[in-house]
Amino acid sequence: MTQNPDHTPPSEPADDPATGSEAPNPPTPPSVGLPPAPPPTPAYPTFANGKPAVDEMGDPVSPLSRLAATLLCFFLGYFGVHRFYVGKIGTGVLMIITLGGLGIWVLIDLILILVGVFRDKQGRKLYNW
Repeated sequence: MTQNPDHTPPSEPADDPATGSEAPNPPTPPSVGLPPAPPPTPAYPTFANGKPAVDEMGDPVSPLSRLAATLLCFFLGYFGVHRFYVGKIGTGVLMIITLGGLGIWVLIDLILILVGVFRDKQGRKLYNW
C-alpha cells in the first residue's frame, strides 16, 4: 500500500478556455423573484368552496348543502322549510297546509335526502354534505 507523502487531495477539473471543457457540475442560479407555481387544477369541476360540482356519473349537483336540508327536514319538516330551502315553494306551501302530509311526506323526504336522491328546483341532486 503506497501513501501520498504530500497528503494533497486529487485535483478537480477546472474550466479550460483553451480546450473548451467545462466543470462537470456547473452551479445553478437561485430562483429568486420567480412567482410560485400555480396549484394543480382538479380533474373535475368544483364549486368555490372546493366541493365537487358533478357526481360520479358526471351529472351536475346542487350547490346547496345536504346537511342543511337534512337538519331542516328533521326539525322543521312539518312546515316544509327544507322545501323552501331548495327552491320548491309550491310544495313547501302544501306541506304547511297538510302539516307535512301528516308526517308521511316528511319521513319520505328525510329518507330521500339521507340517501342522496333528493333534488332542488333545477333538478340537481343535493350531493355535498
